[in-house]
Amino acid sequence: QVQLVESGGGLVQAGDSLRLSCAASGRTFSDKGMAWFRQAPGKEREFVAGISWSGDTLYSVDYGAFVTGRFTISRDHAKNTVYLHMNSLKPGDTAVYYCALAPFAPSQPTASRSYAYWGQGTQVTVSL
Repeated sequence: QVQLVESGGGLVQAGDSLRLSCAASGRTFSDKGMAWFRQAPGKEREFVAGISWSGDTLYSVDYGAFVTGRFTISRDHAKNTVYLHMNSLKPGDTAVYYCALAPFAPSQPTASRSYAYWGQGTQVTVSL
């Protein structure tokens, strides 16, 4: 089994920055894809960013169209952890942010169905 634990969410003001972390434990995979999705109240789950790699080899990095350079996804392979650095936060970024893992490099990294494992989510609230 795989456990994903997100952290770093909170209440911030518009224009602030946050860094979310997702630590994976349990079963490990040589190839993997990890991603962040978010879901705001009354809205569908939305792809934010994804990254796939094997060891030191980075396969791909993808971002949702709305990110427009404000967010950066990174990973620490040794720690089996993925980060989402979010800058210039807006009230529209308010959502529960979920971490997800695929036990291979997904061919469709923006699709939630590509990911077999999900974290519990961390709330990000951006006020004016």
